[in-house]
Amino acid sequence: MSLETHVESLNQKHAEIELSIEREEHRPSPDSIRLMNLKRKKLKLKEELTRLTKH
Repeated sequence: MSLETHVESLNQKHAEIELSIEREEHRPSPDSIRLMNLKRKKLKLKEELTRLTKH
């Protein structure tokens, strides 16, 4: 897998997690633990994307 393909894949996962966060936040009773875990995953992806694209 090329670096470009990997970055595209990570961007897609990041967007999917963002959508999941939005859906969870707009539920009648959002699950705070699920939100925390989703946000943690999103941050890790963002950190990896930043690390890969700085080179």
